[in-house]
Amino acid sequence: MDRRQFLSAAAVLAAATAPMTPTLAEAVPAAPLNPPGIRVAGIRMIPVAGGKYKVWTKKIGSGAVKVLLLHGGPGFSHEYLEAMESFLPEAGIEMYYYDQLGSNNSDQPDDTSLWTLPRFVEEVEEVRQGLGLDQFVLYGHSWGGILAIDYALKYQKHLKGLVISNMAAGIQSFLKRVNSLRGLMKPESQKVIRELEAKQAYDDPAYEKIMMEELYPQMICRLDPWPEPVTRAFRHANLAIYNQMQGKSELEVTGNLKDWERWDALPRIKVKTLTIGAIHDEMDPEDMKRMATLMPNARSVICPQGSHLCMWDDQDFYFKNLIPFLKSV
Repeated sequence: MDRRQFLSAAAVLAAATAPMTPTLAEAVPAAPLNPPGIRVAGIRMIPVAGGKYKVWTKKIGSGAVKVLLLHGGPGFSHEYLEAMESFLPEAGIEMYYYDQLGSNNSDQPDDTSLWTLPRFVEEVEEVRQGLGLDQFVLYGHSWGGILAIDYALKYQKHLKGLVISNMAAGIQSFLKRVNSLRGLMKPESQKVIRELEAKQAYDDPAYEKIMMEELYPQMICRLDPWPEPVTRAFRHANLAIYNQMQGKSELEVTGNLKDWERWDALPRIKVKTLTIGAIHDEMDPEDMKRMATLMPNARSVICPQGSHLCMWDDQDFYFKNLIPFLKSV
């Protein structure tokens, strides 16, 4: 064998015995969403939308009863629910904050196709799976109540309990109630609001000023000043999502939730349920009571001093009723 033949044979042998070179995808594993083995104050990022994006969650406390909290908006964040951590963990209840996609600590993609109720329902299921929850309590406040109702109608088998706080079972019921509260504004302010609505001038500073100074302090949160977590949630709100799904006004629903009605579907929710309303809420307390009569295993409580954020402005009554319910499931 001459030198050329020897080198050729050696090259063939080396190629046959050497390990295959990995592809780039094989050589560089996907980065984990959460650093393994590191304590991060209960925070866990969960892949959603088929793994394309991630959402922020945080576990607080430990106990047999586990509660996943769905905040309102759409497009607000867990922050205004921070009253929960002053009560639930010390009662032995394990709670999970969760910023929905597009909100605050979670990814905020610029994709309007994502902001629909059915996709958010699937997101909740992805979060449930990511957190390893089963036979848990789902708590939904305001828009979170809409999301909780629709999740329960599709994925009830995973639930041990359901809390619907400050959300009627249909948009028409909400509109009837909230428009009956226009009288809480000064007569001259009502006139200005009607004129601006006729022009669809919802972004006019005068519109926001009247709502924030005259209406919201009576039907959203009756404390003065508002708790810092509430003002922080307002600062961090993703109004693009709110406008697409709700609309630009609290008094009209022009977004893709405008036709949402679930009164007829409520009897299908058989899991143990609590509805919470408030006398001064933008949701009619009578609607919150009626909802409980339509579900076979539900009851309602009405906060006598509270408004939409009655976990703040009627706090003692709110948690004295919420915690025993959670412990009873």
